[in-house]
Amino acid sequence: MTAPRRQPLHPAVRLLRGCEAISEWTGRAVSWLTLIMVLVTFTIVVLRYGFNLGWIAMQESVTYLHAMVFMIGAAYTLKHDGHVRVDIFYRDMSERRRAWVDLFGSLFLLLPVCIFIAWTCWDYVLESWRLRESSPDAGGLPWVYILKTNMLIMCALFIVQGIAQALYALSTLAGWHPPPEPDTGLEREL
Repeated sequence: MTAPRRQPLHPAVRLLRGCEAISEWTGRAVSWLTLIMVLVTFTIVVLRYGFNLGWIAMQESVTYLHAMVFMIGAAYTLKHDGHVRVDIFYRDMSERRRAWVDLFGSLFLLLPVCIFIAWTCWDYVLESWRLRESSPDAGGLPWVYILKTNMLIMCALFIVQGIAQALYALSTLAGWHPPPEPDTGLEREL
């Protein structure tokens, strides 16, 4: 007996899965920075109050890590519907109506805002790279330009996830639903 032949996925569904894989990978990768941030904060507290020692660079590193977690992890949070949503009407809508709202929101709100933010901060980030901007504090970190680059990375990741959301809504409206992905045991309904 042969295994049933799987239907090929619609190209939009393959693109959707690729976009979501990027969001998933970056979110999981950046989540490790929270552990590092806790350890560095703990070290700062122990050094400060236990040994009366402190370094500005170490304190600034917590700010850098915090910025990376929130800015790079924002698309992952969007993928998992973790952002605040006022869903007085949305929760009672049918799946098709929610798909229309998601499609409209992605195409006419999320993507244009991300493009606008990237466009407005582009010169700001480039100038920081040109100057190799560093901390204004003595002993601070010399990589402010990398910190500012997170704004562009955030926009790029939001655009990728926005495309995924639009494709998901479109696949719902067009009936291109993919077969369920294999259970990895990583996500479970509570």
